[in-house]
Amino acid sequence: MKKQYQILHCLLLCFCANTLLAQIQWDEKIQQELPAILKKHRELVSIPNVASDEPNMMKNVAWVTDAFEKLDFTVSILKTSTLPVFFAEKQVNPTAKTILFYLHLDGQAVNPQKWNQNDPFQPVLKKHTENGDWETIDWSNIEGNIDPNWRVFGRAAADDKAPIIMMLTALDFLRKQQQNLQYNIKIVLDLQEETRSKGFLSTLKKYKETYAADYLIIMDGPAHPTNKPTLTFGCRGIATMNISIYGAKLPQHSGHYGNYAPNPVFSMSHLLASMKDASGKVSIEGFYDGIDLNAETQQLLAQVPDDNAEIQENLGIAKADNVGKTYQEALQYPSLNVRHIETSWKGPGLKTIIPEIITAYLDVRLVKETDGIVQLEKIKKHIEKQGYLVLFREPTAAERLKHPKIASIKTNPGVNAFRTDINSFIGTKLRETIANEFGAPPIMIRTMGGTVPITPAIQVLDIPAIIVPMVNMDNNQHNPNENIRIGNITQGIKMCLAILTMKL
Repeated sequence: MKKQYQILHCLLLCFCANTLLAQIQWDEKIQQELPAILKKHRELVSIPNVASDEPNMMKNVAWVTDAFEKLDFTVSILKTSTLPVFFAEKQVNPTAKTILFYLHLDGQAVNPQKWNQNDPFQPVLKKHTENGDWETIDWSNIEGNIDPNWRVFGRAAADDKAPIIMMLTALDFLRKQQQNLQYNIKIVLDLQEETRSKGFLSTLKKYKETYAADYLIIMDGPAHPTNKPTLTFGCRGIATMNISIYGAKLPQHSGHYGNYAPNPVFSMSHLLASMKDASGKVSIEGFYDGIDLNAETQQLLAQVPDDNAEIQENLGIAKADNVGKTYQEALQYPSLNVRHIETSWKGPGLKTIIPEIITAYLDVRLVKETDGIVQLEKIKKHIEKQGYLVLFREPTAAERLKHPKIASIKTNPGVNAFRTDINSFIGTKLRETIANEFGAPPIMIRTMGGTVPITPAIQVLDIPAIIVPMVNMDNNQHNPNENIRIGNITQGIKMCLAILTMKL
């Protein structure tokens, strides 16, 4: 028995040693190939990728088509009512599990005057100076010792071309090492993610079997600010409502009719104030119904290494809304936001008028437990309780004379939230895989604050989905001077390698 134990112990030591050696070899391999990886990233980012520029979008498609075909993927360009969808597939075994990876090829529009470089689509390499500024350095520096804190600045350098390069690099490494994939792979590159994924979403029914998979991994968005490996298990949805309140049928001179013609701005201010209390909680009846943060959930939220005092300092606020005790807890509840208010006068300068109409534009961030239609109905009922006649059109002249309080609303139930159980099979496998690769469990985000446009695809395809974000949080996503930290590129490649060699 003792001899058997010694043999088993030796085998375990050999296994651990081989695992550690493999990890070290991957680190070394990534560092050896990093100059070539950065050159490839620079090449892809140099192709403009605003969805409205179809000729350049098709140049991007040609680039990724060539890259995936060299990796022995079967590539299809799926036609839609707008831009096509890029689809690549590699089948290793018809009976094996399949993972569908979603990334996007387009980037946000640019205003070159706002960028600290001549051309947002000509990537620039920069390093931090001692005083905290970003200094441009020559690309020849990547042939020497590369600082992981150097960054590549350019539109889509992070969102979402960095993950595409990470995935391509990992697949290429595995091919050269002759390591077989453990499951079938399908890859979608969306050409219109930044404009609500119209083309891709229009293909869901037609290509449902093409996209069919056991699991969906979304490679988009930023990791936790600590830059530690992160898994995100859901995102909030969004619904919208526009509310218009009326005064006189035409704008009136404030001298002639002040104190006589009601100003709808004050009516709107009272209505909006009735929707939230002084602490920031929504006062609308039933708005938070269904939310139960049990002990297990609280423990999950607590493992996220947020510094709430630092978050408030960065935001420049003395006190956060009293919805959740922490930032992560606040994200577990639906939110009510006023994103814009306007009156009838939109020209230059100011006028001494009493406006005839005011419109408030609201958005509601949804969580898994809430539905867009239901939440909007709760807001409508609240408006009615404040004494308003609520219409889905403009009031008639007769209605104006009869009802002192009229509100017209326009609603859009939008997109509901999704959330995958962290203890699901794919959640557990990803968590264990990342922990084994990096020697520590990943940060697990139960729900991120934003809304992923492809959430309807998750619902239509009926597929468990997890977001694997890999770029730095401070990448200036959607803003001027977008960037990717080189250390996040190397870490992302390791994450891709771990996921691609994961046994299902």
